[in-house]
Amino acid sequence: MNRRTLLQAAALLPVLPRLAQAEAAWPDRPLRMIVPYPPAGGTDVVARELAQRLTANTGWNVVVENRPGAGGNIGIDAVATARDGHTIGLGQTSNLAINPTLYPTIPYQPLRDLSLISLVASQPNVLVVAKASPMKTLSDLVRTAKARPGALTAGHPGSGTVGHLSVEMFVRRAEIDIVIVPYRGAGQVMTDLMADRIQIYSANPLAVRGMLDSGDMRALAVTSLDRLPSLPEVPSIAESGYPGFEAVNWTGVVGPASMPAAVVTKLNAEIGKALALPAMRERLTTEGSTPMPSTPERFREFLTAEIEKWGQVVRDGKVQAD
Repeated sequence: MNRRTLLQAAALLPVLPRLAQAEAAWPDRPLRMIVPYPPAGGTDVVARELAQRLTANTGWNVVVENRPGAGGNIGIDAVATARDGHTIGLGQTSNLAINPTLYPTIPYQPLRDLSLISLVASQPNVLVVAKASPMKTLSDLVRTAKARPGALTAGHPGSGTVGHLSVEMFVRRAEIDIVIVPYRGAGQVMTDLMADRIQIYSANPLAVRGMLDSGDMRALAVTSLDRLPSLPEVPSIAESGYPGFEAVNWTGVVGPASMPAAVVTKLNAEIGKALALPAMRERLTTEGSTPMPSTPERFREFLTAEIEKWGQVVRDGKVQAD
């Protein structure tokens, strides 16, 4: 080591304790959790529940801020470009794994511009039909579609959503011909399903739970690998003859790429503790979600695979953003 290197190293010695103290004291002001969607949606509900648990467990002041727009791109970009040291966000399948392929350009690259702190939860969709439908099982759906190519219609609430792409995935996997129609929201999809203007809907489980309980809709399958605890009688697509099929909407906490490793580690530990609480797990399960805490390294591996999987679906289906 030459004299200049020794001098440079010596100059850092007084700074290192201050940096360690600063990281140990983090956060020293309110922590902002950006949700890239409007209030009251599924991602927002998970974020507020998590923020509440983190605040109660740690004494931190975690404030949820909604920054919707451009399919979640605006909110996630606000996280990626934050420089205050106290901004995180709750990303999910669309804005972290689908949008990099769906949109011609987006202002961030998830694997490059974000710290991947922890996965939070996953939620499958459920394939539903109206009570008057003659289709009782997933096999009935496939058999009908093969007997009458193009006769069945599936609705979805927006191009590039998991509800849309899960149908695209299944159509290709089952080698069937179904017409897929976009809508401007879930309400009209359900109205047209009940009126038999469409025959299939890949829905958020919580959104259709009341209709399933009343018998006005029938569930054919869920899009997770395993059955959903809140719908234990409904088989998964994977167990219905399509092994390995999985199309879920998951959430994960992210920060800017510049976030110190010690802060990422601290956040990861506290998120894991929050997700282990029985009340938190019960709340997630009630709304059709499954807790899935992870290490940052596992989050990176998972997201890398998800970007590839959903990118292939977008390319194969020639899907374009609304």
